[in-house]
Amino acid sequence: MKNLLLLIAVVACCLPGFSQTKSVAVCHSPTQQFAMLASDKKFVKAHPDPRPFHFQSSIGKAITYSCADGKAADAYELKAKKPTNNYLLVVHEWYGLNDYIKQESEKLYNDVGNVNVIAIDLYDGNVASNSADAGKYMAAVKEDRAQAIIKGAITYAGPKARIATIGWCFGGGWSLQSTLLAGKHAVGCVMYYGMPEQDVEKLKTLNTDVLGIFGNQDKWINPQVVAKFADNMKQADKKLTLYQYDANHGFSNPSNPVYNSEATKDAYTHTIEFLKPRMK
Repeated sequence: MKNLLLLIAVVACCLPGFSQTKSVAVCHSPTQQFAMLASDKKFVKAHPDPRPFHFQSSIGKAITYSCADGKAADAYELKAKKPTNNYLLVVHEWYGLNDYIKQESEKLYNDVGNVNVIAIDLYDGNVASNSADAGKYMAAVKEDRAQAIIKGAITYAGPKARIATIGWCFGGGWSLQSTLLAGKHAVGCVMYYGMPEQDVEKLKTLNTDVLGIFGNQDKWINPQVVAKFADNMKQADKKLTLYQYDANHGFSNPSNPVYNSEATKDAYTHTIEFLKPRMK
């Protein structure tokens, strides 16, 4: 019964037009809504245990930096070959900052060019090798701690940083939230099938446009949720470019049985086309 009530709250908060109702005052934030999906057995089942994968980089390295909450944060950094104020913040899926995310970070580093890449760790060192642990770690993320980690990365990048963000699934929603937190430093946001921000007033503070990539077969971040996001962005007078594929949630993860190589390839092309001009 508890899980059912949690899911009802998630669905209600995501219904088109919900943000205009009086209930919005007690609605969970978008990132909290997504974390609550850890209680949905169908959502967990849609994320089977990832295949074993190992990646060793010759240029990426683990780093730590200070946060305003007094704690240190972990991250994975790839420094630009030449000094630049361009930064790309990468936010992991619900499995955590694993080798797959590190490999994807290096791929983005090579293809975008002229950029420092920081893959942040919102799980504080926890990495899941199975869906049960992934759900536990995602549900345990505290919003104030996650924001402190992101703000710490922004401070680490420096006062002149030009920051773009990208994330998938759990990280897709946090990519948008990171862009909001980056304020005037933000120059681009890419979100793959993550929970959108529903507060139009918050969206009005965006300093950049957004590239949204979604799957029309997604049962959670479904076409209705995406349509509402597009409407909210229009109300906020912000630009949203959408690419929606005949694919399921998590379609861009090669360890997922729903992996769609054609959609992934096309989405990645649009991602690089979006990011590269912003990293001049």
